[in-house]
Amino acid sequence: METKPLNKLMLEGEIIQQLHTVFDPEIPVDIYELGLIYDIDIQPDGFVTVRMTLTSPACPAAGQIPVEVEEKVRKVAGVKDVLVDIVWDPPWTPERMSEAAKLELGFF
Repeated sequence: METKPLNKLMLEGEIIQQLHTVFDPEIPVDIYELGLIYDIDIQPDGFVTVRMTLTSPACPAAGQIPVEVEEKVRKVAGVKDVLVDIVWDPPWTPERMSEAAKLELGFF
């Protein structure tokens, strides 16, 4: 039986939709709009690597957010496995936030 190739663009959109549902409990903006997601790599076999950071290494939700990201991305049809790679370089700064997030958090 022949399998259909992944539509990476569509899959990435569905993954991003899931990431919009993950929040740092202390900030009323999702992690995607906060600019915590640095890269989403989708392999043809359905293996996804999410390269992300946190607002600080001392983030109280550091143990919770990556687990939630993995669970939510794993729910997307076509995703076979997920690796969440937490990186600290480049460090997160408020400049990484979307305009909507800056507006929501009063950065204007």
